[in-house]
Amino acid sequence: MTAFNGAYRNRRVLLTGNTGFKGSWLALWLKILGAQISGLALAPNSTPSHWDLLGLDMDDRRTDIRDADVVMDAVEDIAPEIVFHLAAQPLVRRSYSAPQETWSTNVMGTVNVLEACRRHPGVRAVVVITTDKCYENREWEWGYRENDRLGGHDPYSASKAAAELVVSSYRNAFFALQGAPLLASARAGNVIGGGDWSEDRLIPDLVRAITGRTTLEVRSPNATRPWQHVLESLSGYLCLGQKLIEGRQEFAQAWNFGPGTDGNSSVGDVLSRLKVAWPALDWLATDQPQLHEANLLQLDSAKARQRLDWRPVWSLDEALGATAEWYRAYIERGSLISRNQLQAYMAAARQVGIAWSIQ
Repeated sequence: MTAFNGAYRNRRVLLTGNTGFKGSWLALWLKILGAQISGLALAPNSTPSHWDLLGLDMDDRRTDIRDADVVMDAVEDIAPEIVFHLAAQPLVRRSYSAPQETWSTNVMGTVNVLEACRRHPGVRAVVVITTDKCYENREWEWGYRENDRLGGHDPYSASKAAAELVVSSYRNAFFALQGAPLLASARAGNVIGGGDWSEDRLIPDLVRAITGRTTLEVRSPNATRPWQHVLESLSGYLCLGQKLIEGRQEFAQAWNFGPGTDGNSSVGDVLSRLKVAWPALDWLATDQPQLHEANLLQLDSAKARQRLDWRPVWSLDEALGATAEWYRAYIERGSLISRNQLQAYMAAARQVGIAWSIQ
């Protein structure tokens, strides 16, 4: 498959968090692009799991990134040319019940990965994945830009802001030297798509309600988020990684990869649109007291559009349609359509002339 100027063909790639939702999709894409992938991750935390269903033939190592020695030995053994660091404790509500795990994984885990990369001379590029929630949320009606202030109310958001500071520190203190790896961070919106069974996320909770023939109780139907299909964020990560592996130092910085304006929608609007593609869904708003979560969050991805020539491929309705199609295929027919959807996404990108898809 020709894309990203062939940057990943036969390239040794280390992917942390490959057993997770985003990580499993990225592993599939890298495999199709011809990369030699090694993964560092905990065992999948759900049954079923997208990772297990894919059954990818690759070097897959069960590793806790909080163990610095194990991470160091793995990087030494794998000798990657580029690293995508996705391993994390990724759930806002879990961070309230497990703050120590959240902080140690998201901050010290990132330190351990970067330290191993710093000490291995073969690493040329590192992309650290954080989140749109790393910004100090002031409930603005406009999108956050990469130079806006970092922060966070809950342990997840704050730990991801801290991970961004770790990245900035390593870039300035260690990776600015001649021959050092090029280091960038990437912040995406609320990703949706098939294969996510995480706890306390809208789409997985909805799927569990449908399969259990219950009504989904929605915490915050009026909360607005930047919704996007998982492949949109991954195309941004791969586009950024391409620039770094080509030695383009000017791209070693922070980047937003958010949806178009139609992706900034309320939870209730997303559910109403999703019901068009999946009429079986039913939901109601709960009046139970809830843990604090931001009510309004948007991303400004102008920098990625202008400098990386990156932009979303699918509209929100197309993203929701693909998500519903994936779960319905799996639940109703036992079919796994991830590869087909990835091919369809790339074909759509080529059709509208997006740069990374036609290089």
